[in-house]
Amino acid sequence: MGSIDVYILGQKYTVKGEATEDYIQNVASFVDAKIREVYSNAPNITPLKASILAALNIADELHRLRADQEDQENIAKHIEDRANVLAGLFEG
Repeated sequence: MGSIDVYILGQKYTVKGEATEDYIQNVASFVDAKIREVYSNAPNITPLKASILAALNIADELHRLRADQEDQENIAKHIEDRANVLAGLFEG
């Protein structure tokens, strides 16, 4: 397990993990950008509150993506079920 230094809001953090350095840097950059996005909308907010709001925004994105993926899987299952019913009509 390696470690890498990343910077978020100008603060240095050492991250340990099994992921590649590029991946860790990309994730850190993503988090930094999300926090800076919060700051652009509320420049007088504390870093802690900005971080919490950014975390909520990231969690919201994740939940929406998971819901979309689940919806797509349900649609695919429905189509597959319908295709099987239609195939059964031709076999019979």
